[in-house]
Amino acid sequence: MAFQFLFLAFIAITCSIALATDPSSLQDFCVADPVRSGIPVNGLVCKDPKFVEANDFSFSGLHLAGNTSNTVGSHVTPVNVAQIAGLNTLGISIARIDYAPWGVNSPHTHPRASEVLTVLEGSLQVGFITSHPENRLITKILHVGDVFVFPVGLLHFQRNIGYGNAVAIAALSSQNPGVITIANAVFGSNPDISSDVLTRAFQVDKDTIYNFQSRF
Repeated sequence: MAFQFLFLAFIAITCSIALATDPSSLQDFCVADPVRSGIPVNGLVCKDPKFVEANDFSFSGLHLAGNTSNTVGSHVTPVNVAQIAGLNTLGISIARIDYAPWGVNSPHTHPRASEVLTVLEGSLQVGFITSHPENRLITKILHVGDVFVFPVGLLHFQRNIGYGNAVAIAALSSQNPGVITIANAVFGSNPDISSDVLTRAFQVDKDTIYNFQSRF
């Protein structure tokens, strides 16, 4: 009985580990086919390998600064499967983030990816918040060459704390990590979330909610 119990426990652990990661690719690559991408699959349909070329695996322009002349003072230049079709099924992507002085990359989450952020220029305050009930803020000041990890799905942010521009590169563990910016999602949803819900959630009056919604 003890052996059978240990054997079943081993099988359960093995299955849980197997289900916790993406399956290994069964081919060299699966370049996304934009013509057939409307077919509903978990990912994008593969292009015929005979028609794959070098451009399917490359992107130009990450050396260019993004336009930070906006209300939050930051700009994200994504490089995911939408920009490089060859990232399809590979489970990785990157992004460049530019920050104006004191600009922020607003609190947001990536529902499908963890993130590794590397500072290339300037200094950033970064942080993420653990899940309920702790809701603990884990934060740090980063300088050039510093690296910080944001676990998958957790709310996180960055803020330029210098008088000059800042630049960072983010590596993400998904070809399509997704992004949910909290303020935009809550106050800029389509259609609007009911003010009755938001007044109760944020403990403010309806005029305050209407004011916030008008900004997004």
